[in-house]
Amino acid sequence: MVVGDIATQGERFQALLSWRVPRATCFFVILCLVAALVLYVTPFKIVALVGGMFRMRQPKFRSKMPSAPSNFFRKLPSKADMML
Repeated sequence: MVVGDIATQGERFQALLSWRVPRATCFFVILCLVAALVLYVTPFKIVALVGGMFRMRQPKFRSKMPSAPSNFFRKLPSKADMML
């Protein structure tokens, strides 16, 4: 079951890069370019500090809804979805 879940995640990542979902691929490429630019301009210590502070924020500031990137990734097609 765990191997099947890992395979599903791999298929979703492949769908993201293989133009099966052109809108998602375009969004992913633009996001990667922006992230590369930010990481190039900003020192790594600051990125790690901001990421750590965001990850360890108080529970009252956390949302019960799933994050937008994980929700976006879950909606990508996989071959398991096609088999049903």
